[in-house]
Amino acid sequence: MAHVLVIDDDPSLLRALRLGLEAGGHEVFTAIDGEHGISQVAIKAPDVVVLDIGLPDMDGLVVAERIRQWSDVPIIILSATGTENRKIEALNGGANDYVTKPFSMGELEARIRAVLRGRAAEATVSTSELTLGSLDLDFVHHEVHQDGAKVELTAKEFNLLGFLARHAGRTCTYQMILQAVWGTGYGDEAQYVHAYVHRLRQKLNDDTGLLIQTSPGVGYSLQPEATTAP
Repeated sequence: MAHVLVIDDDPSLLRALRLGLEAGGHEVFTAIDGEHGISQVAIKAPDVVVLDIGLPDMDGLVVAERIRQWSDVPIIILSATGTENRKIEALNGGANDYVTKPFSMGELEARIRAVLRGRAAEATVSTSELTLGSLDLDFVHHEVHQDGAKVELTAKEFNLLGFLARHAGRTCTYQMILQAVWGTGYGDEAQYVHAYVHRLRQKLNDDTGLLIQTSPGVGYSLQPEATTAP
C-alpha cells in the first residue's frame, strides 16, 4: 500500500482516482491546485504524487520543479497532451513518469508500482555498491556481475549502466543521460546514447529490450522487474 497524493482540479477525475486507488489498497489524499498540492507534499509526506499538468493556479511542471527543490518523492504527470517535447520537458523537470489521458486505472497503478520499485532500488544504493535484481554493480572497481558472472564493460558503458541503475524504474531522457555520462557540454547527441545502449543490451543478453527499455523519442529506463537475464 502506498500513500498517494493526487493533485487535480477536476472533481470527477479526483473522485474516480480516489475510488480506484483506494480499491487497490492505497491511501489517497487530494489537492485541487498547485499551491495546495505543494503544501500537502510537505504535510503528508506521500509515497507518490500524481500530478495533473493543467492546474488553475500554475502549470503542473512548475509544481513539479518546486517540489523537486526539497523533495525526491516520485512524481507521475497526468496530461491530455502526449507530445514528445512536453514529455521531455516534464521528465527533465523532475517528473518520474508521464501518463497521457485517457488512461486506465490498471495502467496508473502499474506506473505507481514501477516508480515505487525504482525508489526502493535507489534506497539500496551505498557509496560503492548497488544490487538490482540479477545485476551487481561495484562503483569502486567499475565491475558488473550478472547472475554471478562478470560482464566486461568499457568505462563509458559502465557509467551509462550505473546512471540508469541509480534511477531504476524511471525514464531518463537523452539529455539527462548525456549530461551525466558525457558531461555538461553534451545535450543533442542522442545517437551516442543509442549506440551505447545497443552495446549494453548485447553484453547483458537483453536483445529484446526488456531490461533497458526504450521510451521512443524520449530516452531509456532500467526496469527492476526485468533484471534477470534469459
